[in-house]
Amino acid sequence: MTSRVEIPENLSPITRRGVSRIISEEEFTAMLQRGRPLRLKMGFDPSRPDIHLGHVVGLRKLRQLQDLGHQVILIVGDWTAQIGDPSGRSATRTMLTHAEVLENAESYMRQFFKVVDRERTQVEWQSQWFGEFTLANVIELTSRFTINQFLHREDFANRYSQNQPIAITEMLYPLMQAYDSVVIESDVEFGGTDQMFNLLVGRELQGMMGQTPQQCFMMPILVGTDGVQKMSKSLGNYVALEEPPQEMYGKLMSLPDDLITSYYEYLTDVPDADIAEMQQAMASESANPMDFKKGLARYITAVFHDADAASAAESHFEQVVQRRDLPDDMPEVSLADVSDLPMSRLLVQTGLASSNAEARRLITQGAVEIIHPNGERVSVSAGETPTLAAGDVVRAGRRRFVRLVE
Repeated sequence: MTSRVEIPENLSPITRRGVSRIISEEEFTAMLQRGRPLRLKMGFDPSRPDIHLGHVVGLRKLRQLQDLGHQVILIVGDWTAQIGDPSGRSATRTMLTHAEVLENAESYMRQFFKVVDRERTQVEWQSQWFGEFTLANVIELTSRFTINQFLHREDFANRYSQNQPIAITEMLYPLMQAYDSVVIESDVEFGGTDQMFNLLVGRELQGMMGQTPQQCFMMPILVGTDGVQKMSKSLGNYVALEEPPQEMYGKLMSLPDDLITSYYEYLTDVPDADIAEMQQAMASESANPMDFKKGLARYITAVFHDADAASAAESHFEQVVQRRDLPDDMPEVSLADVSDLPMSRLLVQTGLASSNAEARRLITQGAVEIIHPNGERVSVSAGETPTLAAGDVVRAGRRRFVRLVE
């Protein structure tokens, strides 16, 4: 007997909030109102081992539908990850080894289930069906589409017009993602707006193969902390789910004010009416955006850590960033290990920067200084080997500190 699901009276929180486009919204709404569990497909390529808040927009929508009784099916793209999804890319992606894919998948799923309920999620690996594919299967699949269709995709069209390479394997990627939908008989597939072409290929292939075409559910792209480009680790404007509480809170406090309400809409359960009031208060300058931003940072940090960690992170931010006091606790580094190093190398060796490039960027931006025990603050240049003493504190950015000890 097929179990039934809850049919909410108001579908707007599902079809409007945190949603960019649904193809077709009319069909999707009718499916929800029938009261049978829908098979909700979310695929991911473990080409990177981490998840940031940009991914959470879609994961929250999955959890919302999951809580109504619908079935989430997570596709682990252990085959497509070795090709690399070209969506939104301007160059051919580097292929990964299978070992790299497995390692990334383990990390990815640990974070995925911070939002989506593990107990109510069906996990499928592509290798279950593509591992048995023959050349005949590949040819049969490719025969259903034309090169011309794929060259209409924006990223392919741009690269083709600029005489940049497009690997044949990249043409296979949308087909493989589409075939996943056929295998699991997907009712709805989820992805960002940059995934629309791939989702539509799946919808079309299902129709060709006698299945009911899936609905394509697309979430908006979350703008990163720089306020300009989409959230991305490579751009350095991201907030990762496994950030320490102080780092997560601090990054969220760096958001431009005009992103506050969109972050509330996409990443919280704060009612729409309350968000509208915030928007109005900021527009009329009757409230300080800093207060709303603190509420947002506290909310999100509590979700991925806990309320106590969020409160401690807020206190740390107020002490270190707002009052510019030194933190009560900070890592300690032996003076002997760094006393003869240029500042850029010192930053990397002490963990204040993740790479030489980041170290140089921080120094160029004037975001690095030495704070002496008497409170004097001294800026440094990129090639400088600073004079250091025990008790000095090195600050990089607004929230990273180390104290030098004998």
